[in-house]
Amino acid sequence: MRNLCGRVGATAAVTAAFVVVAAVVGGATVAPAAAVAGTAGLGAAGSVGARVAGAPEADLAFHGRLWMDGGQVELRMTPQNHGPFGVADATVRLRWSAPLADEQRLPAGCARSGARTVLCRTGALPADGWGRTLTMGVRLRGEPSEVVLGIDTVWGGGAVDRNHRNDRQEVLVLDTGDSYVF
Repeated sequence: MRNLCGRVGATAAVTAAFVVVAAVVGGATVAPAAAVAGTAGLGAAGSVGARVAGAPEADLAFHGRLWMDGGQVELRMTPQNHGPFGVADATVRLRWSAPLADEQRLPAGCARSGARTVLCRTGALPADGWGRTLTMGVRLRGEPSEVVLGIDTVWGGGAVDRNHRNDRQEVLVLDTGDSYVF
């Protein structure tokens, strides 16, 4: 098992499906607004760690495993909220180091956001609780011998998350069929 932990950049490309509006007030980013075509509640690409006075605080994390065999990557991931406040919904970004095949069958609540990126809503995350498990398979273009999956929160339902050690990570997956845990 090999897990490469690191910081995944928080900048996302704006696509036709997402319109991001962010205001900066005295150095603090105000929660972004989003218009999402066909996928209500996905949220917008922005900074969950924004310091907004009076905003509730949550501590989101993602745990799971993934494996790859013949260019097919299988992911099973469960979001967790360490609290202290619950979150009605959040958006997690899954960014692969290799491009995805053109055709994908993504689960409900997930949308493609570029050649290598998928955004998925988490659903409600109670304080000190777990969300629903996300299970998906994606086909990579070609059959690379390895891929790195970057996982990060791009929208936290308006909550502030000051701990980015557990909601941003990278996992190296070799095309061996072995399971990699994060």
